[in-house]
Amino acid sequence: MERRLSAILSADVVGYSRLMGANEVATLTALNERRAEILEPTIERHQGRVFKLTGDGLLAEFASVVSAVECAIAIQCEMHTKNADVPDDRRIDLRIGINLGDVIIQDGDIYGDGVNLAARIEGVAAPGRVAVSESVREHVGSRLDVRFEDRGNQQLKNIDHPVRVYEVVPNLVDHPRARAKGSDATVEEKPSIAVLPFDNMSGDAEQEYFSNGITEDIITDLSKISGLFVVGRHTSFGYKGSSQNMSRIAAELGVRYLLEGSVRKAGNRVRITGQLIDGVGGGHVWAERYDRDLDDIFAIQDEITRTIVEQLKIRLVPAELEAIGKAPTDNVEAYQLYLKGRQFFHHSTKYFLRLARQMFVQATELDPKFARAYAGIANCDCRQVGWYGELIAEDSILAIANQALALDADLAEAHAARADALSFFGHKDEAEAVFQKALALDPDSFDVNFLFARFCLRSGEPEKSVPFYIRALELQPDDYQSPAMLEFILRGLRRIEESHLYGEMGIKRALEALRQYPESSRPAQLIAASLAGMGRAEEARVWLDRAIALDPGDSQTLYNAACTYAQLGDIEEAFEALEQWLPRAGIEKRMWLVNDCDFDPLRDDPRFQKVLADATPEAGGP
Repeated sequence: MERRLSAILSADVVGYSRLMGANEVATLTALNERRAEILEPTIERHQGRVFKLTGDGLLAEFASVVSAVECAIAIQCEMHTKNADVPDDRRIDLRIGINLGDVIIQDGDIYGDGVNLAARIEGVAAPGRVAVSESVREHVGSRLDVRFEDRGNQQLKNIDHPVRVYEVVPNLVDHPRARAKGSDATVEEKPSIAVLPFDNMSGDAEQEYFSNGITEDIITDLSKISGLFVVGRHTSFGYKGSSQNMSRIAAELGVRYLLEGSVRKAGNRVRITGQLIDGVGGGHVWAERYDRDLDDIFAIQDEITRTIVEQLKIRLVPAELEAIGKAPTDNVEAYQLYLKGRQFFHHSTKYFLRLARQMFVQATELDPKFARAYAGIANCDCRQVGWYGELIAEDSILAIANQALALDADLAEAHAARADALSFFGHKDEAEAVFQKALALDPDSFDVNFLFARFCLRSGEPEKSVPFYIRALELQPDDYQSPAMLEFILRGLRRIEESHLYGEMGIKRALEALRQYPESSRPAQLIAASLAGMGRAEEARVWLDRAIALDPGDSQTLYNAACTYAQLGDIEEAFEALEQWLPRAGIEKRMWLVNDCDFDPLRDDPRFQKVLADATPEAGGP
């Protein structure tokens, strides 16, 4: 056993669990790239050696503490450059901690308090920054062009005494954290905040849509403020129901402030609480309770937004003042109907689509200028035509989408609904152009990404659909359909390991959807299909039986039953399901039948060729 004095560098990914929860494959791929392109070469250039890789980080040893600090600064600069064009919710940011201390060498590994302390210091470093112990500060002295900002004594986990921690700030004009003012360099950053999902305190799971809608609207309003960094909805909703403490969540998200709250709705009254929390110390910056009539809901949201701006001392330009006060509708009842319609729409069975359309229509009757509700109607009609063969004229759907656009020409969801309709009725090139416009208007719209992914898939470009399905599942953490589709697509592309990862994600999300809506067959359909694709036959049969029992006559149930039976090798059952499905089939599923890899076990059977011919014009059918 050997002892020596070493500088230990500990690096760890910020919010690794959140990133993996949103997208395991993309996170692992990006992390491996960063290790290969940045971390390991930079450590080697500075005469260090990596002695341990963890799932989301590494430990490295340096003989020179100066080299360790130089290396850490270089890594963070390169990471900043690499992240320049990466959306905030997909960034691989690092925390780095460095300690100089006594270590034990055994069988090529390194142990001891010197290593433990480096790891604990890394845990309190800010995202994208370097924190060091007092021993590092003293040994580096003035050898590097950096400043050491005193972060005070920190009580670190499993360390029995407070440890003085310093943050390393390079005196470089072009460093990501520094901006020159005269001869000095000062840190200049926006305040940062995450809005956590407001708790539904109504005692009724059906009211979840309402508390989620309020959270989303506050995030949207805050995101319009140029002087504030706001974590996206898809990221903050990953902490729904989390029992972690606030400081831990703030550290994982890399923000200074958190807004949490609750909503209780009873009749025409609503109680909303809001608390602004300092993520560093965990203390309350501001807290308020609003007991109001439901008609005041938009005023409450506006008050919360303006109070946050006030508390964080942010200056608003006139356009921002106007934007944050702009509600999607002035009618609270129309707003509630719209939110409820959105919830129903995502289940997509014929029954739920009719309910969703009914909600959207009622919303437009209450507010004829509610653009998003018209887009919702057009989406429902497209889905009814595409999945269920409803005889709705192209002109009718386009008229509704155009009505939404006449009210709000920049509404990305309305452009996407219009594009969807165009694609079903044979205008592929025009549809793609309209989809691209929708993506340019709002690349972070779940609807736009999801609908464009489906368009790519039915256009025979499954690989092109993959990044849009990935973006959709990131944007909506309760979306179980996108990961299920990725399981199917990636399996067809022979990317089996990735396929299984998304299959597991889809199953987990679908189970949660079933908990909220046990009467919906759609989650059970997709669980069965994913399990069959992953080779878990007995489980697949159990879930398929449940889906059929819930909705035996639904054409989507029958289509997915045929897919599942085919994958399980139950050939006669697959053909029986297809025969029942065909008279109910919509345009989209007829188009899919040609290339659907789930039916590969049936393709050499003459009966399948007949189904194909009867279903698709391309194969000689109607």
